[in-house]
Amino acid sequence: MPEMRFHVRWPDESIEVCYSPSLVIKDHFVPGTTYSLADFRERSRTALRIAAERVREKYGFYCSLAHDQLAQIEETAARFEIVPGASVTIISFEE
Repeated sequence: MPEMRFHVRWPDESIEVCYSPSLVIKDHFVPGTTYSLADFRERSRTALRIAAERVREKYGFYCSLAHDQLAQIEETAARFEIVPGASVTIISFEE
C-alpha cells in the first residue's frame, strides 16, 4: 500500500510533516491551499480514518500510525482553537 507524507503549516508558521498509510490524502487536500482550522481537522479525520480502514481491509488490522497521526493533528490543532481565523496550509505531498 503506498504511503505518503503531507507537509502542513500551522497558524504559528511552524511546519509539520504528517503521515498517511494511503494516498487518500490527495482526495481531501490540495497543496498550496489554506484551510480553516475546523475544515483542516475534519478533512484530516475523514482522510486518516479512510486510510486506516484501507489498511484494515488489506492486512486485517487498522494502521496505528494513522491513528497516532490523527491524534497529533488533534493535539496541535487544539492549541490554535482560540486564535481568531486560524488556518492551516498544505505545503506539499511526498510519496
